[in-house]
Amino acid sequence: MSPGQAVAIFSVALVALVLGFLAFETYNAVIALRLRIDKAWANIDVALEQRHDMLPSLVTAVRDLMAFEQEVLVEVTRARAAYSPTEPLPAQAAVSDATSSAVRSLFAVVERYPDIKSQANVLDLQDQIERIEGMIADRRELYNDQVFQYNTRIAQLPALLLAPIFGWRPREFFEAKPEETARPDTELRPA
Repeated sequence: MSPGQAVAIFSVALVALVLGFLAFETYNAVIALRLRIDKAWANIDVALEQRHDMLPSLVTAVRDLMAFEQEVLVEVTRARAAYSPTEPLPAQAAVSDATSSAVRSLFAVVERYPDIKSQANVLDLQDQIERIEGMIADRRELYNDQVFQYNTRIAQLPALLLAPIFGWRPREFFEAKPEETARPDTELRPA
């Protein structure tokens, strides 16, 4: 074997090794992101289940005291009944938004009833559900950040070349309605 052939074989082997290393590192990075997305979704799912399980207790606690506001209770019950952890992500996001909206309406009504507002069990349930709503919002943000990183990664080289081979597809965000993400102190007010 001539020295030129040895250099050529070494060069090809070196390029193959570098490409193999890049493919290996990219694959591992994408798989790690997918696992983080799955973990973040599992955390959201736990919080959604907790809220789902607590809503009947809240409705029961305020039902008799809110004789004139039954539509609010019906809306909370309807939103709770629509929850299904097996639905696709956009459907779960829509149900989550509807449930959050119904719960906010219920809390607004509870504020107008001093008898209800002062009951310890109602206050405790309200605090717990508000805590869970905050957890859902925080976990949604983490989930969406992981999805953004994953979607960005598979849209860039070299993962873009590996995506069709491994079946990597962009993941969907768990999106909130605009009014859920708007903070009252930053909303635009008409002039």
